[in-house]
Amino acid sequence: MTRYLVDTNILIYYLAGALPEDTKPTVDKILQESFNISIITRIELLGWKGHTDEGRTIARHLLDCSRCLPLTDPLAEETITIRYAASISLPDAVIAASALSIDATLVTRNEKDFAGVAGLTIFNPFR
Repeated sequence: MTRYLVDTNILIYYLAGALPEDTKPTVDKILQESFNISIITRIELLGWKGHTDEGRTIARHLLDCSRCLPLTDPLAEETITIRYAASISLPDAVIAASALSIDATLVTRNEKDFAGVAGLTIFNPFR
């Protein structure tokens, strides 16, 4: 079975009901069977100032169903390697390193943000 790591933007689209109809069942299955996130995604999603109280509660309940990968020393070292090699932002490098650490496909709409990361497989539900 393929492992997945879900990026923040996909969860935002999911919560807003804005995923493409033809790929929503695939994303639903990923969230049921292989719902991994980076600690960065948890911080980004729950730290968004635009949440209503209800929206934050719904987001927290969704994330409670995920496996959140913490920032460890080995993950930090991989993040550093990725930042040097791919010249991407720190949050994106942590997300990429998290996906690579569990040999997971990254589910994101932001393909270009991760284009320079060697060995990273991406699934974009919007394509």
